[in-house]
Parts: sequence; C-alpha cells; structure tokens
Amino acid sequence: MFEKFTADARAVVRGAVEQTDRTGSGTVGEPELLLALLDRADSPAAEALGALGVHERRESVADALAAARRRGGMSTADAAALAGLGIDLDEIVARVEQAHGVGALSADGPAGPRKRARRPFSAEAKSVLERALRIAVGRGDRYIGDEHLLMALTARPGPAAAVLADHGVTYGDVVRELGEARGRRAS
Repeated sequence: MFEKFTADARAVVRGAVEQTDRTGSGTVGEPELLLALLDRADSPAAEALGALGVHERRESVADALAAARRRGGMSTADAAALAGLGIDLDEIVARVEQAHGVGALSADGPAGPRKRARRPFSAEAKSVLERALRIAVGRGDRYIGDEHLLMALTARPGPAAAVLADHGVTYGDVVRELGEARGRRAS
C-alpha cells in the first residue's frame, strides 16, 4: 500500500512517528497522524487545514488531543455526556492517575521512557491508513495523498475527528474545501 503514497503522505506517516516521541506515546495513533498533518505546509491537506482555520489553532488542537489521550480516548462530548449523568470524568482520571501513574488511561499506559527503535501503529492508525486507501480508490485516484489521510481521519468517529469537530471542522467541511481547492488548481 505504501508504494501508492505520495511524498506528502509519506512525510505525514514519518511525521506521525516523530510525534510519538514528542507526545510520549508508545504507538502511532490518530492524534499523531493529525499533528503530523498540521506540521505540513504546501500540500493539499495543509491548504485545506489552513483554509478551515485549523493551522492557526494548532496549539489548541494539540492540547485537546493530549487531553483526550489522558482520558483514554474519551472526547469532550463523552465527558459532557457523562457529566449529564453526574459522572465527573476528570475526577475519575485524576484518581486513576493518583493510584496508577500519569497517563494510566492512555492506550500506552503510564508515561515513562521508551526504548523501542520502531514505533508500532495502533489499530486505529492502521484503520485510518486503510480508510485512506478506500477513499482514494472511491474517488478514482491512483495515489494516496495527505488529503486522503485527512479525509480518513474525519470520516469516522475517533479522537482526531472529535477534536476537529470541537474546533468546528467536520468531514463535510474537509471534503468541500478539498474539492474547492482541486477546482482552483484545475482552472
């Protein structure tokens, strides 16, 4: 599958691996893929994220992704729904971390030094890559670009889609902006 990736898409995957070191995550997941997309410039996904105002809110997106990771992947909407039932998710996370260490609810467990030379991809990240392939094929594209990765991140519920939605960006917005950009490049 990687032979069909454009240079931009490959750079995103490499960037996601680098993000695991910066975020302290032991695996490459949706948050790392989104952060790597936000680090890009001069690519279809970077242009779309810029036009949608996400680049200028990168720090807020990164903070929201870190908070979701700390809550074991639960979104702000999940926390609000639990609060409606009288359950304080932040209090639960604090108590679990007090007993088991900071980051105990993240997919990787408590934070600590990592000695892996290779960073494995989580099931969610693998699903994003497969979905990007399906999106590319469905659109009739003969390649997988970073725009397909962005669409794949927003096409299904997950930490990246939830954080982007909290920042006012949905799958429909992404598809519309990419379509408009494609039209501008064609003319």
